[in-house]
Order: sequence, then structure tokens, then C-alpha cells
Amino acid sequence: MTTATQSSLITPPERSPSAIPPMEWALLTPLIEEIRDLKEKRNAIVLGHNYMTPDIFYGVSDLTGDSLQLARQAAETDAEVIVLAGVHFMAETAKIANPNKIVLIPDLDAGCSLAESITAEDVRRLKRAHPGVPVVTYVNTSSAVKAESDICCTSSNALQVVNSLNTDRVIFIPDKYLADWVASQTDVEVITWEGACMVHERFTGEQMRGWRKRFSASGSGNGGRSGNGNGTGISIVAHPECPPDVLAEADFVGSTSGMIAWVDENRPQRVALITECSMSDNVAIEFPEVEFVRPCNLCPHMKKITLEKIRRSLAEMKHEVVVEAAVAAGARRAVERMLAVGATASS
Repeated sequence: MTTATQSSLITPPERSPSAIPPMEWALLTPLIEEIRDLKEKRNAIVLGHNYMTPDIFYGVSDLTGDSLQLARQAAETDAEVIVLAGVHFMAETAKIANPNKIVLIPDLDAGCSLAESITAEDVRRLKRAHPGVPVVTYVNTSSAVKAESDICCTSSNALQVVNSLNTDRVIFIPDKYLADWVASQTDVEVITWEGACMVHERFTGEQMRGWRKRFSASGSGNGGRSGNGNGTGISIVAHPECPPDVLAEADFVGSTSGMIAWVDENRPQRVALITECSMSDNVAIEFPEVEFVRPCNLCPHMKKITLEKIRRSLAEMKHEVVVEAAVAAGARRAVERMLAVGATASS
């Protein structure tokens, strides 16, 4: 499975009967077919984030992946309308990347605790307190915050972005845990902000050790660690938005795309993805031979997006996302600077 992929309607028994039982799928089919008809009528696509439930992720999403990948791929399509099955900052990012397209979000209340932890004025205060220090902003922020920044980053390229600035200090906002993780791997001084994701922050190192103990094979002597995925314990794959004690217990730390790639490469016997619960449901469909232990922390904001709300969004063309031109321009500069770092590294 890869992120930001083209998806099509899937009959669950062909992939994973446990993800969406056939009887439930049969009940959902009329609604899914109505959404497909509306997409054709509106010349629309649905962007499904990795944290969407399987009925949305596999039933109606045309592109799937993380927020930035979705926004970039959407710009390459001929669709006139984009429905963002995710949270509000993602819809803003899609609009910034696609200024000439209509971007809809099915529920205006689908927010984000991390994005809401900081405002544009907070960034301006930080810059006054630390004059001349560049501001690195995680993409999980509002467009107004991005517009006040020097450069954006994702969880997969945060360290690369920080090191690319060739400076002794950076302001890294808003996720304190991602900032701490970056600081642990660079000599650059990282000035942090007290922001956190309400989903990832709930995980604890004690939980990780509990799963190690529970799944350790008798006499294995490895405390339940399966390392590269070939052991008999459990592999723990964690998102860097998790607290440090969780990351210390992990076999691998990485972004959503990085986590999926690790599972694909290692094919562990048993794995726990330490992130939003629905991602495990979606990834498990692609790797039926892997046992997924599901530490189920759900994002209440993501779960505001439902099939019925997607249908209504397309039928009534709501709710349209608008980003002020000046703000969009500033945010776009910060995102483009980040993309330039990646282009330089890959050339």
C-alpha cells in the first residue's frame, strides 16, 4: 500500500471481510453509489485521509494518503471540485494548492487540537521574542499560521527541513513531541511550543511495555520485541507526535507514509501502529498476513466526517473552504520552500 494512491470501489470479501462485513457493505452500497453519481455530476473527487474509516477510505475516496500528498495530487487532476474527507486545516491546504478549484469540507466542525493550539498572533510573539530565528511550521496548522512561517515541514521531512536551514536555532511549532524528536537527532537548538495532538498524546510508554509483555514468546528473551518484524513478539511502529517515552519503546518511528512503508518492507508477524485507530483498519486490508494489534485511540474530529455528510456536501455544494488571498500566498511560500528542500535532496 502506498499513500496518496488512486482508489476504487472495493468489495470487502475480496480484501478483508473483517474490515467491512458483507452485510454492512450491502447496506452502504446505495449511499456509496449515490456519492459516485454525484462525483460524476459535479466533476468532483474525494480526498480520503489515512484516518478515515474504511467505508470512506475504500468506498468513495479517489485519492488516499496524508494531507500534503493529497493536496499535491489533487492539483494534477482535472476535477473541478475537491471534497476533503479529513479535518479543516487539510481542506485549507488543499485550497492553497488548488486555488482555482472548489474545495468542500463535509463538516465545518472537523477541527484539530494541534492546529488549534497556536494562532498567527502566537507566531508573531515568538518571532518578536526570538528575532532572526527561522520558524519551522508543521503542516498540521491553519493557513494563517503557515503564512507567518519561514518554511513548513511534515512528520516525514521535519529533520531534513530543520537541518537544511544551516542555522544554530529554530522555532519549531506547534507539536512539542515532534519538536523534541527532531531535537534529539540534530545539533540545532529547537525552541518549542506547547502544542500536542489529543490522539497521540494519550499513548504511554507503559502501554507499550504492556504489549511487549503480553505478546512476548516464552523463552524468547527479547521482551517481546520483533525487531525487523521476523520475531514472535510484537513490532511497535509509532508516529513522532507521540510522547518521548512511547518513541523510546518503538521499533520504528515515522510518519503515516513511513509507517506503512515499514510494514510493507518488514511484513512483521504482529504489529501495533501507534497512531489514530482507523489507519490500522485501512492498512490491515492491504496486509492480510500481518496481525494488527489495535490500540484504538480515535480522533473525534476525523470521525465527524461520514458517508452521509460527504453525500450532502456534494449534493448541496457545501461547505466551501475559502482562504484569503494574502494568507494563501504566504502559506504557499512556506509550503513551496519545504518542497524545494525535498527536490534538492532528491536531485
